[in-house]
Amino acid sequence: MNLFRGTYRTVSNRQHGRDYGAPGRYFATICTEGRHSWFGTIRHGIVGLNDAGCVVADEIQRTPMVRPYVTIDGWVIMPDHVHMIVTIHGPPRHGRTAVTAVETSLRDVSTNVATLIPLCRFRPRTLGAVINHIKSACTKRIHAMECVDFAWQTNYHDRIIRSSGEMRRIRHYIQQNPRRWEREH
Repeated sequence: MNLFRGTYRTVSNRQHGRDYGAPGRYFATICTEGRHSWFGTIRHGIVGLNDAGCVVADEIQRTPMVRPYVTIDGWVIMPDHVHMIVTIHGPPRHGRTAVTAVETSLRDVSTNVATLIPLCRFRPRTLGAVINHIKSACTKRIHAMECVDFAWQTNYHDRIIRSSGEMRRIRHYIQQNPRRWEREH
């Protein structure tokens, strides 16, 4: 851990210099805090999701609808973590309407507002923003089910997928994960 402004902070495990908003494919793993089994059980190599696990499945499936620049290619929800392949696509092409941002000049913004409102930690249209959206939406819904102790680990793990062979291996890993879980636990 490093100190930042007198406070300990976790060092990022993101690849230095990589633009995580550029088009690309990523293998992401998100774990629950303390690796507590919140999402269900595995029997005979089959994942049985409980209500919290069903919330996570729903949010993963909703993500491409909410963020049309994202595809979730393959995924599995394990009792204490989630694996998924996230593809971030480039800007819209050929007749699709692009949403344009409207910027406000500095003269029109109170300087006090900028010091009172914290800025978003995640740049829009990045892997971090996608993961943050899933984690946040799931947490709100799971807490509403009176599972107030539920929490995710602070960060997530990702791997940049660089080839179609690597993509096939990761898909196979995701598919086989429930069977491996039973052998290891």
